[in-house]
Amino acid sequence: MSSPAAGAATLAPRRSSRLVAWVRAWRAGLVPFDEVAEEIAGDEEHLVADAPGAWTDVPLRDALPALAKLSPDEIRLVLPAPGDPRGLPGPGAFTGAALLAGEAVVAGTLGLIPEVRTHTSGSGMTWETVLWRCYPLPVAAPAASLTSPGAAEAEAELAAALAQTTAALTRLDVAQWRPELAGALAALRRPGGATDLPPGFDPRARRLFARAAVLDRVLALAGHSAPGGAINNYEAEQRDAALRPLTRACRQALVAACNAPLRP
Repeated sequence: MSSPAAGAATLAPRRSSRLVAWVRAWRAGLVPFDEVAEEIAGDEEHLVADAPGAWTDVPLRDALPALAKLSPDEIRLVLPAPGDPRGLPGPGAFTGAALLAGEAVVAGTLGLIPEVRTHTSGSGMTWETVLWRCYPLPVAAPAASLTSPGAAEAEAELAAALAQTTAALTRLDVAQWRPELAGALAALRRPGGATDLPPGFDPRARRLFARAAVLDRVLALAGHSAPGGAINNYEAEQRDAALRPLTRACRQALVAACNAPLRP
């Protein structure tokens, strides 16, 4: 029986990772254009603001042709964090917004960052839309191979960080205040065959993405306070310190998987 956390940790990855993976596969000729926007958005509504040549927000499908002249290697995922701006261009509006969002897409001389907007109807119903905001970049992005670790390196680092974090959380007796988190981490150590990448990615990239995407959701859960105030400030600091190496390795794993070389 799976734990609540393991069940909540679905394969729904960061939105920027989906856009990068599917647009790269399209530009490599591995998936048709007609499928790309739908695969990226799923059951959400995705709009694009400030798209080249557009004067208003447009559906994602209508904005994708702006990327039609790019090669797959010119499109890459960036998952920056405070103190780790790896993959971002120099200081500017895009870099600041990417650091705030924690995710971004670099596509040639265009940067895209997703914003989730919540709407409330007159009857009180709420729904969300995703707005991709475009930023002009001063120079084209360097190739992903120059800014990302390889999938093999990222996989090894993720495995080591997962083992280290699990041991640290065991010492902290995480099961006492968040038993479902401990269960989810244990489940992640078992290899799985699930994937959420389009055609063209090799088995290592698929395996790495599947594990890192699930782990990303578990870490989001871990960042919340335990129910009922079962964790004090000191315990929260200890938990955050234990999770930090795994969080960094998880970000690098997602980047390496999505930016990996494509094969027909």
